[in-house]
Amino acid sequence: MINNIRDMRKSQRFSQDELAQRTGVTRQTINAIENNKYDPSLALAFELAYVLHTTVQDLFHYDKPIRLSEKEN
Repeated sequence: MINNIRDMRKSQRFSQDELAQRTGVTRQTINAIENNKYDPSLALAFELAYVLHTTVQDLFHYDKPIRLSEKEN
């Protein structure tokens, strides 16, 4: 999963700590999400979108791998 949280956070001039406080998680959690080491729960994804004034779809993109059988079609 690819996310735009770092870019959105910086464009609104939030530190990781401030975003963490506003969403009720730790700064380490925000860091892990931004570095694609942790996928947030659906509830946290919606909370992040709310705090960053955007949509979940704008924050996250699922980069689905293409299967060999799909390439052949």
